Amino acid sequence: MKIHSPFRTALVATLGVGLGIMLLTSVQMLSTVLLYIGTALFLSLGLDPLVTLLERRGLPRWAAVLSTIVAVLGAFTAIVLIVLPVVTEQISQLVSQVTALVVNGDRTVQHLKDWMTETFPTLRVDDVFAYVQNWLEQEDWARNVADWGGSIGQGVLIVGGALLTGLFGAFIVLVLTIYFTASTPSLKRAVYQLVPSSRRERFIDIADQITDSVGHYVMGQVALGVINGLLSSVYLSIIGAPFTAVLAVVAFFFSLIPLVGTLTGSAVIVLACLLPGVGSPGTALAAAIYYLIYMQLEAYFIAPRIMSRAVSVPGAVVVIAALSGGALLGLLGALIAIPVAASILIIYRQVLIPRMNEQ
Repeated sequence: MKIHSPFRTALVATLGVGLGIMLLTSVQMLSTVLLYIGTALFLSLGLDPLVTLLERRGLPRWAAVLSTIVAVLGAFTAIVLIVLPVVTEQISQLVSQVTALVVNGDRTVQHLKDWMTETFPTLRVDDVFAYVQNWLEQEDWARNVADWGGSIGQGVLIVGGALLTGLFGAFIVLVLTIYFTASTPSLKRAVYQLVPSSRRERFIDIADQITDSVGHYVMGQVALGVINGLLSSVYLSIIGAPFTAVLAVVAFFFSLIPLVGTLTGSAVIVLACLLPGVGSPGTALAAAIYYLIYMQLEAYFIAPRIMSRAVSVPGAVVVIAALSGGALLGLLGALIAIPVAASILIIYRQVLIPRMNEQ
């Protein structure tokens, strides 16, 4: 190909590269804002089934949105007011126990040795502790602890700043969620107008399937978390597990993570039941047996019924989507990745495959 004006071609190419760099930089700078918007859209789609249900009962759109938002905020506030004092008290007890374990170093080590000897009679406890001591000496662990101690003040400031930023972000997400929930129909109509009229009906059908699937997925995942949290609170209280309220909150939040959340939260709870001085091997064993049974019930009975109206996603796709979303956006990415994968599957099954079959 003959280039008639090398200077103009180079100028246009340079401007194109510069424009691309500027767009990428702008997206990077606006990543936090885009994350807020994506989170609010995700939550608004999750609340939309409740709003639609209230609309079918005769309420106008504004009243349905207001009732849903007030109910959700009221439930969240009630849970915080009820659980927060208990959780705060039990976290203080947990910190006190850990502090006592650290301060009473020699006695703690001896107590741990006695417990391991009693629990695992065939284990060479002295060899295990000798290996750990040699590893700590080789890694110069004491110097690292001193370095960490010197940065405690800076770490407190960082945590405080992160807490304020998180509160501000939560407020922004709340405002955007209310706005998106109230204006979902108008937003949908605005998007639908961009599609040619010949394809608009099909596009609306697929888009409604995607939004309904995302909404039912969000509500279903929250329902699974509530069920796990309540049952964990009851059962852990029965077996006398330590820090019941804290562990129930852990069970709830981990259940929000698809696929591996319940397993990870169960492992954390079982390990917490093994803390010397507050837990016991018997309590941990009882908790482990319960969560093994509960995970089977959740996988084969509870989740299929709750998620029956959401799009089913193959297990391999769930794993890949959760890992990819977690790597890109952390915990939020892992939560959003499953409905995104479900949306892609809907497009694949109802758009791509029919087109390929027509050719």
